[in-house]
Amino acid sequence: MTKIKTICCIGAGYVGGPTMAVIAQKCPDINVSVVDLNEARIKAWNDDDLSKLPVFEPGLDKIVEEARGRNLFFSTDVDKAIDQADMIFISVNTPTKTYGKGKGMAADLKYIELCARQIAKVAKEDKIVVEKSTLPVRTASAIKNILDHTGNGVKFQILSNPEFLAEGTAVQDLLKPDRVLIGGDSSEEGKNAIQALKGIYANWVPTEKILTTNVWSSELSKLTANAFLAQRVSSINAMSVICEKTGADVSEVAKAIGLDSRIGSKFLKSSVGFGGSCFQKDILNLVYIAKSYGLNEVADYWKQVVVMNNYQKNRFSNNIVSTLYNTVSGKKITFFGWAFKKDTNDTRESAAIQVADNLLNEQANIEVYDPKVVEESIYADLDYLNTRTEEENRSLLTVKTDPYEAARDSHAIAVLTEWDEFKTYDWQKIYNHMLKPAFVFDGRDVLDINEMEKIGFVCYSIGKGSSK
Repeated sequence: MTKIKTICCIGAGYVGGPTMAVIAQKCPDINVSVVDLNEARIKAWNDDDLSKLPVFEPGLDKIVEEARGRNLFFSTDVDKAIDQADMIFISVNTPTKTYGKGKGMAADLKYIELCARQIAKVAKEDKIVVEKSTLPVRTASAIKNILDHTGNGVKFQILSNPEFLAEGTAVQDLLKPDRVLIGGDSSEEGKNAIQALKGIYANWVPTEKILTTNVWSSELSKLTANAFLAQRVSSINAMSVICEKTGADVSEVAKAIGLDSRIGSKFLKSSVGFGGSCFQKDILNLVYIAKSYGLNEVADYWKQVVVMNNYQKNRFSNNIVSTLYNTVSGKKITFFGWAFKKDTNDTRESAAIQVADNLLNEQANIEVYDPKVVEESIYADLDYLNTRTEEENRSLLTVKTDPYEAARDSHAIAVLTEWDEFKTYDWQKIYNHMLKPAFVFDGRDVLDINEMEKIGFVCYSIGKGSSK
């Protein structure tokens, strides 16, 4: 088995940074270099103030503090890291295409190709290349084709090692994974590469939890896992609409069916809709793959999961407008939360973005408080939509660093992220400084609606309807 002494990870984002930090902590005899062309991001990873790490994950700061400078390094010198590495992880962004063939569904692999070409140009010795980014099936063959035909006669082995991290619990997911999946070639060289990567994870992961497959099964397993999880969220959200109409309580329905061992309780919490970098992107990728094979019925089935998700976001903002007497023009709406879920500063595909866009189109004034998301990210999310000018976004939406100030003189509060701290607020104090009647729209089922009603709020919660 090849003994790995040096690892390079191309991409210092939400996957690359935490994954490499844990590998470095658990494998002190391996030098791990995380490289990225984004100088500001690398500077943040190297900052002495660990609260400024570009990725917020509970427990990550302690791991970085332990390993950084010992065997964990962050750098913009990509070529040097590639040259020195025995194993190279590719962990760059693979967003949904916004142009050309497959626009709006297929994964954009331009960054993957650029990585492959750079590895091929720099490498002078045999390398193991590991796909860590979420990729469509058979991407490994494209990477290998580039490496084998544009390199320096170097032999490459391509492995698929998809991440199954949930943002907010990424560190625990890495330390105690449900499983680690490694896909590789069936040749002797391929098996040797698989064992090399398996040996790294075996430093802290029980061997029975390290699964090996062929490359294609590994790549498809990642898309399938996210598609199944997202489908559950959209399914319970579809039931939330019926609950509101019939007087049922979606949380009680979810609990009842979640106790069925054939279904289980996870991902049965109704909300404004799922977000994050994976679910929608991966489902649309799956839709594109199905369409490319002429499987239109399969494509339509999975596309409906995304349709349901968008419907839920729009339904939430529509309920705010209709409850506030069919107009929010000139009214102040406070958003508690902008991240797509608690315990992360990631805002990609957050439900808050679409809800805010809808309300801003109704000429509402929005003030946002999120404990971890910075102002620049919030404005960048809105500017990316191109539905208003940057000046309009900044005049209609303000970011606050104090939740009580954000709620002052507000007509309504919309809870868009399930941050635990929201449960600890002095809600009576908040209510006293709001305009009356004061409304709360709990899109994440965070608040005790009965307690909110005792204070005087008019409450609305997904799947339960209005209290009045």
